[in-house]
Amino acid sequence: MPLYESVVVARQDISAAQVDTLADELTKIIEENGGSVAKREHWGLRSLTYRIKKNRKGHYMLFNVDAPAAALSEFERRMRLNEDILRYLSIRVDEHEEGQSSILTNKGRPPGRREGGHGGGGGGGRFESGRGRPPRDDNSAPETKPVGES
Repeated sequence: MPLYESVVVARQDISAAQVDTLADELTKIIEENGGSVAKREHWGLRSLTYRIKKNRKGHYMLFNVDAPAAALSEFERRMRLNEDILRYLSIRVDEHEEGQSSILTNKGRPPGRREGGHGGGGGGGRFESGRGRPPRDDNSAPETKPVGES
């Protein structure tokens, strides 16, 4: 069967217990239609980039689904009808990630900090000079010829 990842955003004013109940209902829909949910994660209450239906925050949930296309269609149809769900996105994947998702792995780190040395750190901009272009070497100047010579 095809593999899918689905992220669901629920309203901010429902409780964590209601979010778990909602996740159980969504899992049941998949199982009734011949599929299975391999992993289910609750990412918690997170800020939205922009308001959705007057909500500034939402409860995020991730589902790793192994189900036929008909089961996923019914899953998405029921989410469209549910007033507690603000948004959802389902994509087909080749394989599911093992272990925790990167959202839960990076949960304890402060925002804006990334590993790997990309994105700054003491330089004052993109390059050391801070002007947006790399510093010029003495050896990198183009060769100039006197005027009149070819």
